[in-house]
Amino acid sequence: MTTQVIVLNGGSSSGKSGIVRCLQAVLPDPWLAFGVDSLIEAMPASMQGSDGGIEFAPDGGVSVGPQFRMLDAAWAEGVAAMVRAGARVIVDDVFLGGAASQERWQKALAGLEVLWVGVKCESAVAAGREIARGDRVRGMAELQAEVVHQGVTYDLEVDTTRAESLDCARAIAAQVR
Repeated sequence: MTTQVIVLNGGSSSGKSGIVRCLQAVLPDPWLAFGVDSLIEAMPASMQGSDGGIEFAPDGGVSVGPQFRMLDAAWAEGVAAMVRAGARVIVDDVFLGGAASQERWQKALAGLEVLWVGVKCESAVAAGREIARGDRVRGMAELQAEVVHQGVTYDLEVDTTRAESLDCARAIAAQVR
């Protein structure tokens, strides 16, 4: 079977976005990329900081409410619909719910050929990247570094602690059929 979807899961500042850009450059066919950050940016501003939407705590914690969950589920189904229509897609996500988050994607992507990739990074390194980026709540990377992988099953894991995005992308591309 031909790989139709690559799902990258990793904590904030783990290097997923860089890997996505490199994957798009090294894969021979065109792949669309969609990330949870784009979903959040597409939501109305009123959903940020609301009980029903998404809240970022001062310590880097993230909590999501029912309206966010509803839109997130619709987004996953929309991504799956694009794949079923013939597009190949890379998903850049943060499984805040660990295995439950993966199950949500498994349901949406049922019947499709998916490559599940864990993007790991030591929490101290991710925290340093978070500070350098300056666009994240401090503490988010450290809080997410391990929890997003709990109970999640992968076809492949890459570690960006010391590996460059391009090297990780090449390792992933080698698994794409």
